[in-house]
Amino acid sequence: MFGPSKIIRSLAFVPLLFSGAAGADVFKYVDSAGHVFYTDNPKHSGYRLIIRTPAAFSLYPASKKWPLGSGFSEKNRRQFESLIDAAASKYSLDPALLHAVIRAESSYNPEAVSSKGAVGLMQLMPETAARYGVRDRYDPGENIEGGAKYLSELIDLFQSDVRLAVAAYNAGENNVIKYGNKVPPFQETQEYVARVLNYYNRLN
Repeated sequence: MFGPSKIIRSLAFVPLLFSGAAGADVFKYVDSAGHVFYTDNPKHSGYRLIIRTPAAFSLYPASKKWPLGSGFSEKNRRQFESLIDAAASKYSLDPALLHAVIRAESSYNPEAVSSKGAVGLMQLMPETAARYGVRDRYDPGENIEGGAKYLSELIDLFQSDVRLAVAAYNAGENNVIKYGNKVPPFQETQEYVARVLNYYNRLN
């Protein structure tokens, strides 16, 4: 679904600085000629803070069994890779994007539970699970299937704009539409989009 040129256009706004640590703040500077610069290490007072990125995001949900702070699991990534690839193929998604969403949502923890009641690898809420026929949100196959289908529909809805689809996955499509098809001005959503696209860039 995503050719190289489409991916580049969709992600062109992401500064190269995101290839570094995910916990860096982002600063922007526009010079007198209109050139725009981004950095996580401003050299003078002309830079303006545009994204404050905590060293540890609150987006990682608590787990029922796994200790908080257990973080990214390479073993789990490999364990679920075939399920992720199959779902990506079925719904014409870039597997790297599906991996990026799962890593941001749960760090590949199939038992992750958020304070709002989202569950599993792709953090499905009860209504989302019901909408896509997911009976057991803890089942990795069902969870990935439901989340991938939802993400695919969001990409179609926002005409292959990966940035908006990712924002809608976090905040809901109605909020993206409400704010004029832009990333909603919610700190959590803006940080979430930056984190997912950071992971996505590193996988492409």
